[in-house]
Amino acid sequence: MITSGSNQHIALLRALHTPRGRAEHGAFLLEGPHLLEAALHAGIVPHLIIYDPADLARNADGRKTLGQIEDARAQGAEVYDAAPIAIERGADTRSPQGVLAAVAAGEVAAEKVRARRRGRMRPLLLVLDAISDPGNLGTILRSALAADVDELLLTPGCADPLNPKVVRAGAGAHFHLPLREARDWKDVQNALRGAPAVKQVLAATADGHTHYDSLDLTQRTALLIGNEAHGVSAEGLRLATAQVSIPMWNRVESLNAAVAASVIVFEAARQRRAVEAEQVTDAHR
Repeated sequence: MITSGSNQHIALLRALHTPRGRAEHGAFLLEGPHLLEAALHAGIVPHLIIYDPADLARNADGRKTLGQIEDARAQGAEVYDAAPIAIERGADTRSPQGVLAAVAAGEVAAEKVRARRRGRMRPLLLVLDAISDPGNLGTILRSALAADVDELLLTPGCADPLNPKVVRAGAGAHFHLPLREARDWKDVQNALRGAPAVKQVLAATADGHTHYDSLDLTQRTALLIGNEAHGVSAEGLRLATAQVSIPMWNRVESLNAAVAASVIVFEAARQRRAVEAEQVTDAHR
C-alpha cells in the first residue's frame, strides 16, 4: 500500500495538475469513479490507477468501481492501493472520491476519438474563442457532446482542455467528442474550409441582430462562442457571416458563455431531430 505523499506514483499524479507536467508525461489526470468508468466504457485503459480500497468499499457504487479497477489491472493498468493521505496528495480536489488515474493524452486525440463515433453527419462545428475558465470549457464540452456536436475547435487563449478542472466538468466528454487546438486563426480558417465545408459562420454576441433560432442550423455551421469577458474576438467577427443573439427578458444583458453555448447547440439538435423525424415520416408514406 502507498502510504506516503512523496511516493513516485503520487508525484506523477501531482505533476499532471500542471500544463508542464502533462506535457512532460504525455498524460492527464482522472479523478473519481465516474470518470474512470467513462474511460473504461470508451475502451480506454489508464496506465496508472491509485485507489483507496476502504473508501470505495463503503457503498455499492464504490464496490462496482473496485471490480472495474481489477478489470483494468487485467488489461494492463498499473494499479496500487493507497492510504487516504496519499490519495489527497495526488488529487486536484479537496475531497477526493477514492480513485485517481493517469491516462495517455493520445487516447483523446481528435482522430482517435472520431474513430470511436458512429458514422453519421453532424452539421455543427463549435469554435471556442479564448474561453479561459476551465469550468466553462468543461461544461461546454459536456453540452456539446449531449447535443451531438461534430467537433470542438479551440483558439489560442482557451484553457488547457486537459486541465483537471476541465476534465471533471466535461464528465467524460473528452472520450467521445473530437477536440482540436488551433495554433492560430489560419488554422481555424483551414478547419472551416475542410470537408464538409462550412456554409455559415455564426458569432454569438449580445447585440447580434439575428436570433439564434431563426436560422437553419441543420446545414454545416460553425458557431463561435467568445471569451467570458470580451466576447468574440475581432478575428472571429471577421470570419462570421452573421452575428446571432439569444433574446432575453427582464433586462438581462448576457449569459454565461457555457449557458449561451448550450442554448444554441441544443437548438441545433432540436432542428436536426425535427428534420430526421420528417424524413422518417416521408419514408413511411
